[in-house]
Amino acid sequence: MERTVPTRASDEIDLYIRTIYSLLRSTERVRIRSLEEVHAGMNSSLHPFARQEQPDISAFIYANLRLPDCIPDVKAVLLAQSGTVFEQFGYHVNESWTETTARARRRRCFFDGKNLLACYIASRSDIDDVIPLLTAYQIEWNKLHRFLLDAPSELLTSVSLSEMEGFDNLAHHLRISPIELRRLQIIWGEGFQPRLNRIKSQKLDLEVQLLSGSLNEYRRATRYWWDNIATSVPQINHRPVYFISSNTHSIPNLLTGFALTQKERLAHYLHTAGDEDLLAEWRDINQQEIPSRPENFLYYVLKKYQATPQGKDLVAAQAEFEESNGVYRLPSEHAFDIEAQIIDLAALNPETIDPRLSPTGFSAQDADWSFLKPSDALILNIDYPLGFAAYNLLVKIAEHADPLLGIYIMGKAATLNGRRGDVMIPNVIYDEHSQNTYLFHNCFSASDVRPYLVYGTVLDNQKSVSVLGTFLQNSQVMEVIYREGYTDIEMEAGPYLSAVSELYRPTRHPVNEIVNLYGVPFDLGILHYASDTPLTKGGNLGAGALSYFGVDSTYATSLAILRRLMQNEHHRVS
Repeated sequence: MERTVPTRASDEIDLYIRTIYSLLRSTERVRIRSLEEVHAGMNSSLHPFARQEQPDISAFIYANLRLPDCIPDVKAVLLAQSGTVFEQFGYHVNESWTETTARARRRRCFFDGKNLLACYIASRSDIDDVIPLLTAYQIEWNKLHRFLLDAPSELLTSVSLSEMEGFDNLAHHLRISPIELRRLQIIWGEGFQPRLNRIKSQKLDLEVQLLSGSLNEYRRATRYWWDNIATSVPQINHRPVYFISSNTHSIPNLLTGFALTQKERLAHYLHTAGDEDLLAEWRDINQQEIPSRPENFLYYVLKKYQATPQGKDLVAAQAEFEESNGVYRLPSEHAFDIEAQIIDLAALNPETIDPRLSPTGFSAQDADWSFLKPSDALILNIDYPLGFAAYNLLVKIAEHADPLLGIYIMGKAATLNGRRGDVMIPNVIYDEHSQNTYLFHNCFSASDVRPYLVYGTVLDNQKSVSVLGTFLQNSQVMEVIYREGYTDIEMEAGPYLSAVSELYRPTRHPVNEIVNLYGVPFDLGILHYASDTPLTKGGNLGAGALSYFGVDSTYATSLAILRRLMQNEHHRVS
């Protein structure tokens, strides 16, 4: 069979990757500035203006949201797979260091309160993510630093920043638009003025050190992760399992309906929070002037409400409610930050399950959930990992969970032919890690998602590429990918399918081959919702966010997965 694959076709990106790993072999810390030239030279689609004098605010915001807020205080970033490795090098991060997180990237990090940041990594994909983030952040910080050094002091006063003219003057001095400066103000909030003063006073010169990059340590960290799950819920080792890779909120929200039991309190919050856009959306939903579902809206508002002082009691209340309904949350303790949830189908309360999940053949009002009571199946839902960690995790899960009744993958992706909020359903996936092209029967089609998607479009029969990293793409690579008919770009599906091939074949997954997965003895489905449009200038998540409308595609895909799962379980039990 003749095979055309979306080869990388970029010597600049290959050079960047080789440079990163050659430098990280050093036993001493490496300065990020050693990577600035090769980083700028690859012309990343997420950092198109790296070489230019003017700041690239979209790239800067993208990095800001994926690095901990303490990053301006950091001198060196330490990378390792587990607490054991950090301790071997004399860093007792779990004892006296403070855990810190980023807003748009799940990665367990600890700050020593001075100038060191320790980050847990689950696979080489974390390295391919962290290093470009740090490099882009430093490049753009130092651009702003150079312009702010020459800025008149009166431009950075609170009075000037609160006035339209002063705000516009500062934006002009920084060679950016007022809209871009306003976006920085939004993500920094009350820290906007202090952060600008900090950038003016300090040139960034970050260092990084990889304490251990061995494959064995990645395996060991994965074992720590699994042991925590198996110890907490030992029945996972001897009961049938449906595996879902998604997030930590949509699946339990749909199966327990906690937010729906708090409708009156959440509605009161909407009327007092001062968010007129959300309040108007809620009124339109209640008056049926828009097709949005009230359940999705309440799930979204619950999360916002729980982040406020008056709503913090609902965090513990939700955890208690979920556990009483068979949902057990298992945060990672000794390794990378990937939360797991084990859901006992027999313990679910049919009276609170989202009505859209009623089994086929029953109306939402008169659903027959009697098949749940005798079910012995569990759902293992994990917060979707980054890149190659997906392979490590699924291989470890499959060693212990037997039988696996279904594998369902849901995650974010970039789309080359759609818009943010669309849903893509692939049946061909090219994996940059293994260089394999995977052909498989995706158990989902557009008709499974379309009834629940209000704002987007469902695109099935798509071709996907699982890339090494978000920054490791440029226009040349995008052109090759698109020309070969690949329109869906993400990071996890390929590694997952490499693991799937090992679940029923006697050998390790091949390399650089066409791999036919049509014979897998379990349900297999992959759904992606679009969060980026890289062919649109400024269309990455540094330029915006999915906000409430991202909930639409998240819950549409979650509903498709759970409806499929429930139908299969209904058939299995019957």
